[in-house]
Amino acid sequence: MKYSNIHTGIFRERPNRFIALVEMDGRVEKCHVKNTGRCRELLVPDAKVYLEKSDSPGRKTAYDLIGVDKGALYVNMDSQAPNKMVREWLVAQGWEYVRPEAKYGDSRIDFYMEGPGERRAFLEVKGVTLEEDGVARFPDAPTERGIKHMKELMRAVSEGYEGYILFVIQMKGVHLFEPNDRTHPAFGETLREAARAGVKVLAYDCLGKPGEIRMDAPVEVRLGIEA
Repeated sequence: MKYSNIHTGIFRERPNRFIALVEMDGRVEKCHVKNTGRCRELLVPDAKVYLEKSDSPGRKTAYDLIGVDKGALYVNMDSQAPNKMVREWLVAQGWEYVRPEAKYGDSRIDFYMEGPGERRAFLEVKGVTLEEDGVARFPDAPTERGIKHMKELMRAVSEGYEGYILFVIQMKGVHLFEPNDRTHPAFGETLREAARAGVKVLAYDCLGKPGEIRMDAPVEVRLGIEA
């Protein structure tokens, strides 16, 4: 996917989840943050950030913060990007029918798919922006919603569907993905339980730069359970 009208700035502070104060051309601009996660290791004072200027004149903020430089690493922070990329990826993988935001049980799962041989599947997408020494981890904050979705995927598998959870790592340069047990042990425990129940756990990295991003290559997943 591609962005338009990209600008750069210097991050100053984040008053709340939705707003960042960014210095641009000698002025401080209030910008919308397209990621409600903590992102504390990314949005640090003086970090170079990338902004997409909105073409909607009625908005309270003129810019969306979509990316940041973490040292030599460019990280896309747009939480809407993973689902957009995955929808295109699923079609390229041969799924004949792809429906986003599919209701199942008490949840809406990101995608329901149908394919050759009467295959039926549900897939949940998680965008990953947390990286430490080449290892990507999720989540960066506790997520009860994520646990709920994994339990729904386990139920779907028990009823004959295929179940997938796909971690889209919004950067290049990582060699491993693992659950962030330090931040949310219950998420890691549920992810391992889901894998044992037949839910397939996948991770892909992305090729990204300020004006565009696309899914690229599979990344090894380490769950800490026997194969």
